[in-house]
Amino acid sequence: MVNFDYQTPTRLIFGRGVVQEKLHDVMEKFGKRVLITWGGGSIKRSGLYDQVREILKDKEIYELPGIEPNPKYDPSVLEGVRICKEKNIDVILSVGGGSVLDCTKAMAGAACSDADPWDVITMKVPTLKAIPIVDIITLAATGSEYDRGGVISRTDTNDKLAYFSDLVFPAVSFIDPTYTFTLPVRQTLAGVSDCINHIMEQYFCGEHIMMNDAFMEGAIKSLMKNVRIVLEDPENYEARAEIFYATTLGCNGIYSLGNSESGWPMHAIEHALSGHYDINHGEGLAIVTPRWMKHILSEKTLERFVAFGTGVFGIDPALPEMEIAEKAIQSIHDFYREIGLPMTLREVGIDGSRIDEMAHHIAVNEGLENAWAPLYEEDIAAILRDCL
Repeated sequence: MVNFDYQTPTRLIFGRGVVQEKLHDVMEKFGKRVLITWGGGSIKRSGLYDQVREILKDKEIYELPGIEPNPKYDPSVLEGVRICKEKNIDVILSVGGGSVLDCTKAMAGAACSDADPWDVITMKVPTLKAIPIVDIITLAATGSEYDRGGVISRTDTNDKLAYFSDLVFPAVSFIDPTYTFTLPVRQTLAGVSDCINHIMEQYFCGEHIMMNDAFMEGAIKSLMKNVRIVLEDPENYEARAEIFYATTLGCNGIYSLGNSESGWPMHAIEHALSGHYDINHGEGLAIVTPRWMKHILSEKTLERFVAFGTGVFGIDPALPEMEIAEKAIQSIHDFYREIGLPMTLREVGIDGSRIDEMAHHIAVNEGLENAWAPLYEEDIAAILRDCL
């Protein structure tokens, strides 16, 4: 069991009606000037936008709408930094999914520095201060509501990079599972895929403990069970709530305290796909996951595959270990296909023309040669070709 130093400063407020009940009092602690960040308009269609504006009618409100999936450095982060500095913003309220919150974290840190915002995001310049963040998360996926980072895309360089700082943990996160009742099916599925992969990135590692295995296996089984329920009954509160709970913990580190690091290789590969092609992150992960598993299966990694196959999918432990591993890979592929996710790159509009370019980009920037199962440029290219 490896050493760890763990602290999560975020206050989670979870359940039906918690925004109406507690948002005003929470926001009172942070000041008068509020920047509300949001995305493509679903919060207006759902009525959440009007509720928030009514609750905060005594505040000095500024807005940054239009933050897109795979949030962009230009224009969104740069515009947010400009508003924060010009209006002397006291607190940022992120209302929407993980992309809105990731973007909010980047602007919260960059707005408190005189350095180039990209140097802050790439961590060439340390984040020494950040504007406080409160969020109302409306999509069960990224876990950004309970972690210290986010991912930002820069289209002019095809970069999609993670930004981390303890100072951009949200101060308070509101989670009301009823806000996910009307999500498009595609967003629900992609969110579940994203979370399952967050867990798998922590499960497939060298040093691990029994308690974490059970925690992560249980979370994945919960996600698989409950996504099937909400496909049939989108307003099933208990199923939506369990999905949201599992996703909220996904990137916080709590699933794997005491485990060694894996290097998060599947995310590294997918970030290149969505950085180059702007595809849906969760869909990209569903495509990459079984191909990465197939590529790294070996005598060294076999034990983790056997544990995953028996613990998550109930594969007969009496079978030969390599057969269990192969069945586990096929099972995760079949689950994603069953619920309706695309399982090839061609299904999301990607051909093989830029595979070598992406493989080189990943190999140079992601450090996967140091991952639990090391990957080099030729390995990455092979995985991407298998995804076609």
